Amino acid sequence: MRKQYLNPKEIFHSPFFTHTITLSGPAKIVYVSGQVSYDRDGLVIGKGDMRAQAEQVFKCLTQNLKAAGATWSDVVKLNGYMVKLNPDAVKHYREVRSRYLDAKRMPASTLVGVERLVHDDLLLEVEVIAAVGEQAAPKKAKKKKG
Repeated sequence: MRKQYLNPKEIFHSPFFTHTITLSGPAKIVYVSGQVSYDRDGLVIGKGDMRAQAEQVFKCLTQNLKAAGATWSDVVKLNGYMVKLNPDAVKHYREVRSRYLDAKRMPASTLVGVERLVHDDLLLEVEVIAAVGEQAAPKKAKKKKG
């Protein structure tokens, strides 16, 4: 099995975890660590604004999936952790999330209300697992007898 550790240059780098780890064989499973609303410099985007934070979180998730050779259609599991979980916050989160997922092929999903995240200004953290199928090898042409 091959392991690949990825920290996309487009997003905040942390010394405490790897953003994305892939394991590959016949298929590749991609584990993306929980992403929060940090910009490239580690500053919080959208302080107090669930929609703005959801936008940044999903942009970070997209960069991680891309770095691993995956897309949103490969996501099979999504876990969300929300501070001050309430109907309005969930509505904003789902509005943003819906732009990334196929409504006919939704991943398994969990959304949990939490007291706080790693920084007081963060309202949302989301992690995903993606399964990328093996690329089919081109078929060899059969030789005709004769």
